[in-house]
Amino acid sequence: MGFGAMRLPIIEKDPAHIDELKAIEMIRYAIDNGVNYLDTAYPYHEKHGEILLGKALLNGYREKVKLATKLPSWLVETPDDFDCFLNEQLEKLQTDHIDFYLLHALNSTYWKRLRDWEVLKWAEHAIADGRIKYLGFSFHDDFEVFKDIVDTYDKWTLCQIQYNFMDIEYQAGTKGLQYAAKNGLAVVIMEPLRGGQLTVKIPKSVNELWESAHVRRTPADWALQWIWNHSEVSVLLSGMSTMEQVIENLDSADRSGGGTLSKEELIIIDKVREEYRRIAPIACTNCKYCMPCPNGVEIAAILEYYNDAITYDNPRAPRFLYRNLSEDKRANQCVECFECEEKCPQGIPISKHLKEAHAWLNKSK
Repeated sequence: MGFGAMRLPIIEKDPAHIDELKAIEMIRYAIDNGVNYLDTAYPYHEKHGEILLGKALLNGYREKVKLATKLPSWLVETPDDFDCFLNEQLEKLQTDHIDFYLLHALNSTYWKRLRDWEVLKWAEHAIADGRIKYLGFSFHDDFEVFKDIVDTYDKWTLCQIQYNFMDIEYQAGTKGLQYAAKNGLAVVIMEPLRGGQLTVKIPKSVNELWESAHVRRTPADWALQWIWNHSEVSVLLSGMSTMEQVIENLDSADRSGGGTLSKEELIIIDKVREEYRRIAPIACTNCKYCMPCPNGVEIAAILEYYNDAITYDNPRAPRFLYRNLSEDKRANQCVECFECEEKCPQGIPISKHLKEAHAWLNKSK
């Protein structure tokens, strides 16, 4: 298990105001109990996350861990920014080197720009001068883009992908996990609990399935063990906000291992996945037959955001993702040509749901 420093305890709901005493206590407790991989990034906690982690790793703790942070791909405006960001991050983290430096949140757009600006050559120079030990990337796009990134460079050490028992076909998905491992990359898993969605406000029908299992586990333990059951996984990142979560997840990690879940346990998890999908408001299977939209609307993504917001009763992340879409790709750009509905194998009234999705996702709260 790695410690993901993106959801540290905060004061007065201000992500920039980290509760330093609690956060440092949690980080050091995790390290004292075996965690040796710490992950942060330039924008975490409104750019204060790296500073906090630098403080937590004083007094000999830096020497006990492998430290990962990331180049903010979307903020790079010229190749000169590569050095500017890395040097700033080294200063914030109070260290002379980053063990694992990742190109953050790569998608087709960011990857093309960084590649054309020869970021890989720059990274090799940074490795040669000792500021970086190993290079990797974190990822948010579809499998074909993921495959292209892996295939383009034969010196990647690791990749970081979103993966959990609900997101087996999302972004890189299971295919990406297996492809990376086959090509010799270590695989770091983020969002194993979907930002906590799989552990809070559990629907009654889902909870009944968990309780039907002969093994008693918390929803968090079920989700984490499912990740660790995959032998291709190198590190699972947990973004912990309380000491209780640290203690619970350390206990879960102590009982983990590749191929340790029984056939019966895997069947329960499959049933839970299907139940979550059944209770989603739109019966979309994300087959993407509706794409591309002739008017440029990101139909599949929007329906997925809407489903997630309703199913998990947590609209914050879906609304953030929706607002990140350019305005010409949002649901209100639908002109009701119904071409997508003619292609949909599920017979979904897509135009109607796009209106509902826009009304729900475009709210500020």
